[in-house]
Formats: sequence, C-alpha cells, structure tokens
Amino acid sequence: MTEVKAYAANSATSGFAPSTIKRREPGAHDVEISIEFCGLCHSDVHSIRSEWGPAKYPLVPGHEIVGIVSRVGDAVEGFSVGQRVGVGCLVDSCRECDSCLEGFEQYCEGGNVGTYGVADRRNGGGITQGGYSQAIVVDENYVLRIPEGMDPAAAAPLLCAGVTTYSPLSYLDVQEGDKVGVVGLGGLGHMSVKIAKALGATVTVFTTSPDKEVAAKDLGADAVVVSTDAAQMEAVKGSLNAILDTVAAVHDINAYLRTLDRDGALIQLGLPATDMPPVDPGLLIRKRLAYGGSVIGGIAETQEMLDFCAEHGIVSDIEMVTAADLDNAYDRMVAGDVRYRFVLDNSTI
Repeated sequence: MTEVKAYAANSATSGFAPSTIKRREPGAHDVEISIEFCGLCHSDVHSIRSEWGPAKYPLVPGHEIVGIVSRVGDAVEGFSVGQRVGVGCLVDSCRECDSCLEGFEQYCEGGNVGTYGVADRRNGGGITQGGYSQAIVVDENYVLRIPEGMDPAAAAPLLCAGVTTYSPLSYLDVQEGDKVGVVGLGGLGHMSVKIAKALGATVTVFTTSPDKEVAAKDLGADAVVVSTDAAQMEAVKGSLNAILDTVAAVHDINAYLRTLDRDGALIQLGLPATDMPPVDPGLLIRKRLAYGGSVIGGIAETQEMLDFCAEHGIVSDIEMVTAADLDNAYDRMVAGDVRYRFVLDNSTI
C-alpha cells in the first residue's frame, strides 16, 4: 500500500481537513495516476453532507479526475507512463450483467462501484476514496484517454457533467434541426447547451433568473425563457422536441412538459434531496410524452463524449480553487455562485 495526501470530511458538518489515505499497489491490470485536477460536483456536496443518505466517513470525494499515468501493471496494454488520462464516476462494475456487457456500466445490475464512498469489493472491502487526493489506482477498464490539446483542468468536469448531458442527448438521437430545452444554467446546464448546439440543435434555456440571459446566449443558447413568467412560458408551449432538466432543487416539472411537442421527452438529470411534486399524467397522455431519467454514462460512451468534445472544441467553463478553499467553494456551489464549475488544483494538497 502507498500513502498519499488528501482532503477528507470526517462528518456531515466537519468541513474538509488534510488527511492521509492508502492506495493499493498497482496490480496486473491497474493504472496508477498522479492527479493534476479534480472537478467539484454538486453530488460531492450531497454526499459529504449526507443529503442522499448516511455517508461513510472519513470520506474523500471527487469523481472528475485528470492526471498523468505514473505506473502501470504488467498486463496493461492501453496506457503508458506519462500519458494524460481521466477517471469519472465509476471504478468498477460486475462486468457480467447485460448492462455491463452492452457498455452501460452505470446501470450495472450487480451494482457498480463509484469512485468514492462505496464498498470496493475487489480490494478487501474497504471504502473507495476519490480525487481530492494526490494519486489514485484504477483498473485499466475504467480509465479514459484525455484527447491531445484539451485543457486538462477544463476537461475534468466533462467526466461527470459532460457525459451526464451527452448520454441522454445521444439516447434521444438529438440532431440538426431539433429543438432542445435546458432547465437550469449551472454545471450540467451549461454543458447541455454546449453539447446540444454542437449536435446542431436549437437550444432554449429555462431559468428563474432574468439576469442569466446574456450568459446563456454567450454559451450558444438561441433563446432564454424566464420560467416564472407565465406569458413567456405560454409563448413556447408545444414548441420543443426534448428537454434536459438539470435542476437539483425541488421544482414542478409540469409547466415544462407543456412546452413539449407531440412525442417529446423530458429527461431528469438533477436529483433533489427530497421528493418532487407529482407529474400530471394527463400531460403525458395527451401528447404521447415521455418523462424519464438518466445518470452519467458508460465507459465507452464517456470516451466517445471526450472525443466529440475535443472535435468540437468543447470544455467546461471553470474556476480553479485550492484545497484550503474547498469549504468556501462548497458554500458557493450551494448558493449558485459559480460559472460554471469549480476545479481543484491538486498540487495544493
């Protein structure tokens, strides 16, 4: 085992403190990565603060990891020392169920292994610890190539926010000429706009903040609708083919369903900590609408997304933070005070 420095939380209210964690020695199929950058995801906040259920402490979060390969196992063929790579939300899965065999490891029927906070069944039953650390060791099957020329810090959030938005757009087969709505303009929302535009869609952003119009259009949005304005919502009624709802706070989606055309779909990406208001089935029935959900993406799809983003010059808009400023960054995320994603400079650990 190798000891590495990290920043961990010891309880739901403790905040972060310097810590030391152990990483396994690389096995035959393992890749050891010296971490350069790690994105801060809103799900990190939910997890650290036990808002999605009791967390296992001490806990090192972080599942948007970019770094340099420092060692590889004897049987590793796809990666070499000195290569820039990434690790997203998954570090293992059963590899045997239909979902895994079809490339949908995020829906592993045996239960996938998240990058932090869950039992690491292949390594003595310890708890996985994430990217707010100096290094990580990951099976080669769950490591991703960062394309040449892509800003490594700005690429980090793609490993969660990027694939979380790319996957449902791909599933819905969004293409040139389609009309896509995006609810919310945070970390997921701004990636939704960029990727949908790159696919050729016309994009409408829904926001409760009128002052976000300029920012949304700077990202490429074709229209901005203030969702609290009944006249504006009425004006776009029945006009959209698909909607990505990125809001993680409790809200009523029925008004957004009314903006869909026949056979439209609303995909829920944001996961509130408490129950949402009920969906009116009449809205679904009258236009054959679909209301669904989606979570991250499989490994192959995540690589596909990275290559797509490199081809189209897409990265996340980021603000760098130091390890000492993690608590402040979390408070700012909760307040919505970031455009649009914080990224930890791991050299400050």
